[in-house]
Amino acid sequence: MTRWPKLPELAREMTAEFAGTLILILFGVGVVAQVIAGGPALGDHDSIAWAWGVGVTLGVYVAARISGGHINPAVTLALAVFKGFPWRKVLPFWFAQTLGAFVAALIVRWDYTEILHKFDPGLTIKSQFVFSTLPGNGSLPVGTWGAFRDQVIGTAILLFLVLALTDVRNAPPLANLAPLIIGLVVVGIGMAFGSDAGYAINPARDFGPRLAQYLTGYESAWRDQYGNFYFWVPIAGPLIGGPLGAGLYILLIGRNIPEEEEGTGMTEPRPEYDVS
Repeated sequence: MTRWPKLPELAREMTAEFAGTLILILFGVGVVAQVIAGGPALGDHDSIAWAWGVGVTLGVYVAARISGGHINPAVTLALAVFKGFPWRKVLPFWFAQTLGAFVAALIVRWDYTEILHKFDPGLTIKSQFVFSTLPGNGSLPVGTWGAFRDQVIGTAILLFLVLALTDVRNAPPLANLAPLIIGLVVVGIGMAFGSDAGYAINPARDFGPRLAQYLTGYESAWRDQYGNFYFWVPIAGPLIGGPLGAGLYILLIGRNIPEEEEGTGMTEPRPEYDVS
């Protein structure tokens, strides 16, 4: 049997992050396209929340063995700040994650061409939410700073729980179930914190598809429904909220977990999906 030569370590990890994020966005942006452009008979807010959670679960499973399954620049940054992830890998991971999101959005844009053009022939703010987030989901009375606050809070919740679910000194899910539970966390955030800003909680998830929609005809891609430059909010908010949530986990829980008593034999094996 012919064996393919292995890529260098960093290239393998970038490939995994690209693939994992691509899977995430195929499910996430795909379900929003179906619900927004296809009509309410094809889904609602709950189906959007569940499909994003499924996308996260499958994306993490795809990448976990090779790269840890970050699939989110906010996760990568938080792990670099608090968990020893190499800083030299942060920018390459960000690039791979954003590229994966960009390519996935192009695929969805291509696949939904006819439906999007029928729903919104001018490719305006009406269907922009399919690919990128907007304050107040484009219709509720939320402005730039309200959305920024929401992104900080939502991503802090995500990273707090990611660290809780992958800390082998705590009580993490066993039998390789952590990616599934992390997907459920995203479902919960979508159902509880989806109104203010569309719960991007992931800079690559928003910027990659936003760039894709701009390059395929959405002239308003960088602005919100008020005409303000908005693209920076789902980038800056998560990059602040991620380390904040990770730091709070370490402060409140991680540093307070009792050390294993010598000879108890209670140490769990390091999970393959452990992002720490």
